[in-house]
Amino acid sequence: MEFAAKGTHSMRIACWQATARRTDVPATLLALSERAREAADAGASLLVTPEMSLTGYHLGARRLRQLAEPVDGPMCEAVSEIAASAGIAIVHGWPELSAGEVYNSARLVDSSGSALATYRKAHLFGDIDRNAFSAGNTGVVRAELDGVPVGIIICYDVEFPESVRAHALAGTRLLLVPTALMSPWDFVAQTLVPARAFESQLFLAYTNWVGSERELSYCGRTRVVGPDGVVVAGRDSGEGLVVADLDLSLVDKARAETTYLTDRRPELYS
Repeated sequence: MEFAAKGTHSMRIACWQATARRTDVPATLLALSERAREAADAGASLLVTPEMSLTGYHLGARRLRQLAEPVDGPMCEAVSEIAASAGIAIVHGWPELSAGEVYNSARLVDSSGSALATYRKAHLFGDIDRNAFSAGNTGVVRAELDGVPVGIIICYDVEFPESVRAHALAGTRLLLVPTALMSPWDFVAQTLVPARAFESQLFLAYTNWVGSERELSYCGRTRVVGPDGVVVAGRDSGEGLVVADLDLSLVDKARAETTYLTDRRPELYS
């Protein structure tokens, strides 16, 4: 477990850099329960997990459809119970079944287990995504968690500056990004993610897998980045929690010092 220095007006969060495993939902839920308690014991009020954290990401369209469940299905109910038992909010991913379509979804529940938001991945990455999922059509999904405006996007979404900027303009202060970033695209975590946080002046929690799944090798590099583009806390390799304290006053400070949001000229961009 790695900690960042604690600031004032802070919100403590944890990111679980998990090891990709053979699909075993009960075992994954057990591991999630253990990590949730570990994060809560460390004082975190929120645990962020990787993309498709309950089932694994790269399973193939047929297997994902077999595993897919609606938002009120047993997997989501189990996560709600884990959150309530540990007393911590959780962001988890799973294949969401809705009206015959399967979505790459992420759901936020609070520390009582109540659902606050569900987001469907909007930007699908190559055949891996397009062969397995339908695309979500809602760009900005947000909720208030402990008084903080929190938003969710998934993996490839963060590589589109418009996606992150839309959250900044809507007032998001903490953007949660479950991901399944594989090698050799480590530079996305190392370079692009800090740039996104800086240019949209918000906190960004980018949470990845490690290990291998079929032919994919996940590169880890989970990190929490501040609105100044500085990595608050991170973990390059190996499974474990990254725990970070977010000084939320830095969002207002960054937006006052570097006035990207107010200096925009959207009439020129259409």
